[in-house]
Amino acid sequence: MTDPGILSRIDRDLPVSEDAMRSAPSRAQAIAEGALVAVEPGIASEAGWRAPVAISRAAWDDCVAWSDEDTARQVPQDETGRLWDVLFMTAARARRGFATEFLAELYRVPRGGRAVKARLVQVHCSIGPGDEGEPVITIRQANEA
Repeated sequence: MTDPGILSRIDRDLPVSEDAMRSAPSRAQAIAEGALVAVEPGIASEAGWRAPVAISRAAWDDCVAWSDEDTARQVPQDETGRLWDVLFMTAARARRGFATEFLAELYRVPRGGRAVKARLVQVHCSIGPGDEGEPVITIRQANEA
């Protein structure tokens, strides 16, 4: 819940409406609502990330999600392996040169069809402040950036 005193001070000091302030959900809200998927800290750390990582629902569905039905229809894979690929490749790209936003490329088998061959995809990675100003990593599809 937003403190009404803060909103009134912002409204008085800056030309920003209460509706505009409420339109951007917090990272915690985005995770609670399912717009972002929080990555378990252990696997993120093993892949090279030292800050909390979240992946947008669209990027998760495209690059990570995998079911037994997908394996039977397409090729044997699992979500943990696909998640590892996303985390490792974005961390490797981050180590090539510091930037707070960048595109990373990785190969993944597209889901939901009959494809068995991995295809190149780009994801957008941003490193920025979380709800409390702490560093956080967010991975999205390139067109979500």
